[in-house]
Amino acid sequence: MFTGIITDIGTITASEDRGDRRVTVRTGFDTDGIDLGASIACSGACMTVVEKGPGWFAVDVSAESVRRTAPGMWEAGRQLNLERAMKLGEELGGHIVTGHVDGIARVVGICPEGDSRRIGFAVEAALAPYLAPKGSVTVDGVSLTVNEVADQADGLTHFAINLIPHTQHATTLGGLTEGAAVNIEIDVLARYLGRMEAYRKTHMNV
Repeated sequence: MFTGIITDIGTITASEDRGDRRVTVRTGFDTDGIDLGASIACSGACMTVVEKGPGWFAVDVSAESVRRTAPGMWEAGRQLNLERAMKLGEELGGHIVTGHVDGIARVVGICPEGDSRRIGFAVEAALAPYLAPKGSVTVDGVSLTVNEVADQADGLTHFAINLIPHTQHATTLGGLTEGAAVNIEIDVLARYLGRMEAYRKTHMNV
């Protein structure tokens, strides 16, 4: 489990196909304190550390993970938002994040608002029921608040978030451009409520 509070920006230094894809990430984390088998969220995708050394760690990315995450995110040179798994008793500064990517969104607009930036995203209709104004969403591993949601005539749904200067500098989101693809994880509570409602309609004839 994670909180969506990014604590490092890593850089992929190598990406090799070995059946799965072995991805090596340069990091500012103290890797002496990271166990093999530990979980690290990489731009919102929970990955298992399989190898490490001073200032770097490696993960194996399955074909399924490559398919479900933003195109090109596992290529050498790409930067990743990193978060280590939360520990019991730690402050929950964002919201509960599982590290499971639910879909891909694309940036449809970026507007300055004072020192902040308002960024609009488009997502497929399947995710629309799980997005609500003032609700939580995870974008490339970053816990954010949804400011507005608008369903479009083409079947897509647009939503917008605000990035304060700190988030622009402490995550990769400050470098987003129009058309960029990002990983989206919906709020886990919304996911369970959606499942409960679907079950109620199907099995209780309500």
